[in-house]
Amino acid sequence: MWTSADIPDQNGKNVIVTGANTGIGYETALALYLAGANVTLACRDQGKAEQAVARMKEQSGPGSLEIGVLDLADLDSVRLFAETYLRQHTQLDVLVNNAAVGTPPAAKTPQSWEYTFGVNFLGPFALTGRLYPLLEATRGSRVVTVTSFGYVVGAIDFDNLKSERDYDAVREYGQNKLADLMFTIELDRRVRAQGHQVTSIAAQPGANSTEITRHSTPEAVAAMKERFNGFMEPWQGALPSLYAAVSGDAKAGNLYEPHENGFKGYPAKADIQPVALDEAVAKKLWDVAEEATGIAFPA
Repeated sequence: MWTSADIPDQNGKNVIVTGANTGIGYETALALYLAGANVTLACRDQGKAEQAVARMKEQSGPGSLEIGVLDLADLDSVRLFAETYLRQHTQLDVLVNNAAVGTPPAAKTPQSWEYTFGVNFLGPFALTGRLYPLLEATRGSRVVTVTSFGYVVGAIDFDNLKSERDYDAVREYGQNKLADLMFTIELDRRVRAQGHQVTSIAAQPGANSTEITRHSTPEAVAAMKERFNGFMEPWQGALPSLYAAVSGDAKAGNLYEPHENGFKGYPAKADIQPVALDEAVAKKLWDVAEEATGIAFPA
C-alpha cells in the first residue's frame, strides 16, 4: 500500500502541477511541497492560486511554492507561461499535466478548437513541448499526464476536433482522456527513439469527489456515486499521480491507477486497454497536435 508517506525527499526538485488550486492537483502539489519540492502551481486564476498557496503554507512544509498563470485553452497563454518558467529556472524535474475540464457546455478555444480538446489535450501537449528542452536537460525528469478510466469508451474523431458536426460532452471527455493516454505512450516511444532520458508516465485517479463533476447534473453525480459505492477524497485520488511522479518503481509508458478495478484504492500498475495502444492513431493524433501548436518534439 503506497501512500504520500512513501514519497522520498524532494529537496532541490522543481515541479510544475497544472490545475493545482483545487482537487487532485491541489493534493498533488501539497504532498510534493511537504516533501521538500519547489512547486509551481500553474493555474488559470491567480486569486484562486494565491488562496491555495496560503492554505498550503499553513502546514509549514519544507519546500517552496510559486504561482504561474496558465490557461491551457489558450496556446498563447501556454507559450507565455513556458517562456517565463524557462527564464526563471534552470531545471524541471517533474511536470504533472493534471488540469482538465469535465463535461462543460459547448465552447471553442481562442484558436477555434473544441474547448475540452484544447484544455485536456492540446494545452498539455504544447506545454510539454515548450518545456521539453529543460526536462531533457534535467537528469531523471518525468512527465506525468493524468487521464481517466473514461478513456476506455473514447475514440478519436479526427473529423470533429473543432466540433465541425456536433458536440456531446461525455463523448468529448472520453476522447480527450484517451488522447492523453495515447500522448503519454507516444511520447515515451519518441523519447526512446531519440535516446533521450525523459520519463513519460500516465496516471488516472479513479472515482473522486472533485470539481471535475461541476458541470454534471445532480442526478448524474448521484448515479456515479451509486455505481462506485461512493467517491474517494482528492488526497487519495492524487496518489497515482504522486506515485508516477516520484516512485522508483514507476516505469515509462505505464499507467498507474487505484488498485480496486481502477476506481478506488492505492496506486497499482494498470492493464492498458487496446484502444489506447493503436500506434497509427497515436501518430496521427501527434501530427494533428504538432500542426495545431506549431511545436515539434522531442528533437
